[in-house]
Amino acid sequence: MGLKIGIYSSAGLYTCGRRFGSLGYEEIDAQAYAEWEIDYLKYDNCFNEGRHGTPLISYERYANMSRALNSTGRPILYSMCNWGEDGTWNWATEIANSWRMSGDIKDTFAGYDDRCPCTSMLDCKLPGYHCSVARILDFAAPLGQKAGPGRWNDLDMLEVGNGGMTYDEYVTHFSMWAAVKSPMILGNDVTEMTAETLEIITNQAVIAVSQDPNGSPANRLWKRTLTDGDLSLWIGGLVNNAWVIALVNTSPKSQRVNLPFAEIFADSSPSIRKSQFRLYDLWAQKTSSPPSWSSVSSQFPSFVNSSSASNTTLQTILARSTNWGKDLGVFSGTLKNVNVPAHGVKIWKAELATPVASSSASATSTTSTSTPTSTSTGATVTSLPSATTETTSLSSSSASSSGTLSTSEPATSTSSTTTSTL
Repeated sequence: MGLKIGIYSSAGLYTCGRRFGSLGYEEIDAQAYAEWEIDYLKYDNCFNEGRHGTPLISYERYANMSRALNSTGRPILYSMCNWGEDGTWNWATEIANSWRMSGDIKDTFAGYDDRCPCTSMLDCKLPGYHCSVARILDFAAPLGQKAGPGRWNDLDMLEVGNGGMTYDEYVTHFSMWAAVKSPMILGNDVTEMTAETLEIITNQAVIAVSQDPNGSPANRLWKRTLTDGDLSLWIGGLVNNAWVIALVNTSPKSQRVNLPFAEIFADSSPSIRKSQFRLYDLWAQKTSSPPSWSSVSSQFPSFVNSSSASNTTLQTILARSTNWGKDLGVFSGTLKNVNVPAHGVKIWKAELATPVASSSASATSTTSTSTPTSTSTGATVTSLPSATTETTSLSSSSASSSGTLSTSEPATSTSSTTTSTL
């Protein structure tokens, strides 16, 4: 996307690594960054001379660098890193392109750590560090409304490949950072990656969710407490009447759930809730090698330093050709017997399907060997692998109460079809 080199500093006398910081030297440093053709600044919060404690104090300290960057005339992406202190999401939207909204991440999936003491960032006085993936997702859940194109909640660096989590945990981590539109910045050694790590970070479908032109973060609809962890449902809008839907399981045991579309689309119109949806499993069909790049024309402005009115021109970006994963077929009513792995995620793209004329309570998808229609995120699709749509039993009535955990088998259609478990 044009970013070639980034640099790090702090809104303090020193950086967190005890190098000289930029507090009081914002204009000098910003001009140097522009002369060096820097594209990205990560601006930390260490050694800030006690200049925090109210939103106004923190705002002014970080706004000084924003003004200095804009005065250079060079578009430099401004990434604030003040750990969510003083309600960052309420004022950083005016001066920065992204802002850290919690304490530092640790390469772990779940569990409490005294060094990340808050249960919510809305009234957190000590963001801390050693925050798990699950804890940061909890922090991010209410903040999606604050983000959008040009201004993003930053959930911190990706830990995929650093060895502290399992495959399923890294898949959840990568998927949910994409769904909530956090900046996707690799924190692992990219010169030494396993095939498994490469497979995760090059998943075309998940990257397409991250880069969707709508720029709409997924929101958490509910979280239900389990014996040791929780199950949560997330949904976010995509272009072309599509959505990303995710079920996240932070417990150490797999969970099965019946999920009515009326519950998934509770905030949508009655006609949407009663519609049929084509689902794509974003992880069921993975490529063995990274896809080629294709040049596409973006459908959204390039925002750099959102307070600068001059930085709103359309540009051409580079994006991956879009492969939305495995086409599961057309569904309506209720997703039956969805199995979410321990510390795992089930994540789908859903798009409106052509309604069936019949008013019967159940419908069955047909088997097709043709390539399913896929929707790109404003991109020209250069190639799509062929896929086979599985024959799947569908029902518009739930076998259990709405969204409750269930170990029952999915209802079987009376027609001669096979039943598929999601």
